[in-house]
Amino acid sequence: MSSDFVMGIAREALETMLLTSMPVLLVSLVVGVGISILQAVTQIQEQTISFVPKIAVTFIALLFLGPWMLNTMSRFLREILENFPYWIR
Repeated sequence: MSSDFVMGIAREALETMLLTSMPVLLVSLVVGVGISILQAVTQIQEQTISFVPKIAVTFIALLFLGPWMLNTMSRFLREILENFPYWIR
């Protein structure tokens, strides 16, 4: 195994991690910014007002995107495990 090969696998692992986590993080970010703007406009500075909606929306996003995320990670793991015997030769 060359260092380029190992770096390629590491790059693919990082891409898979970013691909699966980014939709949930973006949904949480958009809701957080929206709540922050609403708090700035209304001058309500309560911490739980921003925390509770972000947690709820993140949970809903995980509920809807969970099967896709699991499928993407399973496909990556399956590819790694299927090709492992060829790589150790």
